[in-house]
This record gives sequence, C-alpha cells and structure tokens, in this order.
Amino acid sequence: MSFKIDYGNALDFYNSWDTPTVIVSDGPYGVGGYEGDPRSVDDLPNMYEPHVCEWARRAEPNTVLWFWNTEIGWATVHPILRQHGWIYHGCNIWNKGLKHIAGNCNGKTMRQFPVVTEMCVQYVRQPYLKKIDEGLTAQQWFRSEWLRTGLPLNRANEACGVKNAATRKYFTSDSLFYPPPPDVFAKLVQYANLHGDRERGPYFSIPQGLNLKEKGYWYRFNFEYGVSNVWDEPALRGKERIKCGGKSLHLSQKPLRLMERIISASSDTGDVIWEPFGGLCTASLSANRLGRNSYAAEIIHKYHSLAVERLNAG
Repeated sequence: MSFKIDYGNALDFYNSWDTPTVIVSDGPYGVGGYEGDPRSVDDLPNMYEPHVCEWARRAEPNTVLWFWNTEIGWATVHPILRQHGWIYHGCNIWNKGLKHIAGNCNGKTMRQFPVVTEMCVQYVRQPYLKKIDEGLTAQQWFRSEWLRTGLPLNRANEACGVKNAATRKYFTSDSLFYPPPPDVFAKLVQYANLHGDRERGPYFSIPQGLNLKEKGYWYRFNFEYGVSNVWDEPALRGKERIKCGGKSLHLSQKPLRLMERIISASSDTGDVIWEPFGGLCTASLSANRLGRNSYAAEIIHKYHSLAVERLNAG
C-alpha cells in the first residue's frame, strides 16, 4: 500500500489527493497543548471551516469523517460541520483512566473533576445524490426510481430474491430505510429495466463519475464485537510514545490501536484514508498496516520529518 505525507497546509494538497473513503481529523484542540495549537477554542471555527468545506467537496456519498477533539472543541466546531453537510452519527469517548492524572491533581485547588477523556466523533455525508437529481435524498431517489417503473413495490422482493426485505428496507418511506448493497442494487437495476415501463426508462441511471456499483453510496461500518463507544485505553507510554530528550514530542499522539479501530470500522483493504493534520501521522501508519492507502499533511517540519521516518520504518 502507498502513503504520501506532504509538508505544509493540507489546503494546498487536497486537490492532488485521491478521493477519501475515510477522513481522520486530529487537528488543533484550542488548548495550547502543542506547537501550532491555538490557546482558545474560539479560534477553532475559523481555522477548521476551509478544511471542512474541502472535505465536503471532495467526499463521496460513502465517506466517513472521524473528528478528534476535546468535548468543548468538538461542540464549537460541530455547527460548521453540519453547515457543510456532515451528519453527526456517534460520539466515542477515549477514557485514559485515572492513571493518566495520578500525581497531577491538587484537590484543594481544583474546581472541576479531572479530565481523562478525549472525543472521537463519527460523521457521515448527508445522503443526497446531487449528481443524480438535485435535492433528492438517497432514500427518495431509490423509491422514486422504482415507482417510475410502474411496478408494484412488492416486485422488488422478487428482483432481489427475498420474501419481503427489499420492500421493507430499500423502498420504505420511513426511518427503516437501508440502501441496498452494490450486488443487490445491480439486481434491482437489471429487473427494473427488464420489466418496467419501457417508455419511462431507463431506470436507476448513474451519471459518469458516480460509480455506485463499485464504490457504494452509503458509509460502511465493519462492526467489532465487544467494543462500545467508551474506549478504555491508557494514555500512550512505553515504546509507542515518541519522545525527544526524555519528553513526549507531541502531546496529542494517539494510540495505534484506536486509529486502527476507526479505520477498520469504516473502510476496506485498498481504500483511501486522509489525515489532514498529520502530526506524527498515526492514522496514516495505521492505514498502511491495514492495507489502505493514505494521504497526510503536516505543517511543522520536525513532526513532518519524524512522520516520514515512522511510515518508512513501517
């Protein structure tokens, strides 16, 4: 698998990167925690917005975004994400445990409970197929295309070779809608064009540049049993923690195990992973270990150099 780590602002490189299946954003937190991180979350919306806009522009309907931040940092940027068509799908909490703050808390002076968590929030694309019919959601489009055929909805079950699942899931008008997998979609297209009203066809026509049969049109989720949205994982120590002069080089370095979890959950072998705020490029390293292709950018030279070394070493 391949990787590319550009030196500079990701805004200068997005157009040269392949279309992402997954975007892992582990950018500024607004706590002044490391070089380049603003000291206030008030600065985050303006900083993130041009990136969020580009992510939306380059994303496919099946692209998933994982947004790392503090709880207040995420809350501050969330309106920007929504504005550009990113739909909140779930909040995951990295619990580092009490050992993370052992010896660092003075109960006589503290006025809040010690913080041992970070957020990793899952977003998906607004399910609009704008290249097909401006303004229709995926659900509306699937249903309207079948209705155009003049065939009753229950014939979709015959097309798919099932008893009633197709009607219940793929063409329902309520919240139970579930888009058909690519192989089932191909069956529906074939059946509709073979048996539907010839004068109204063709049906489920896919414009050039939007290959739903191969890429899919709905985000994927590869479920991992035994895992909830609370991730009990100690803060990095030992060999995995990159240090300089005995001190941690980057305070926001994430465990490979957590990055591998989110990448495995939302992509398959050969897919493309973006890491716009590379840092030490843990997401890119995880992606390559899992057989994905990765693109990253890092604006600070020492982090960029170490990230390149890290990826080359595997």
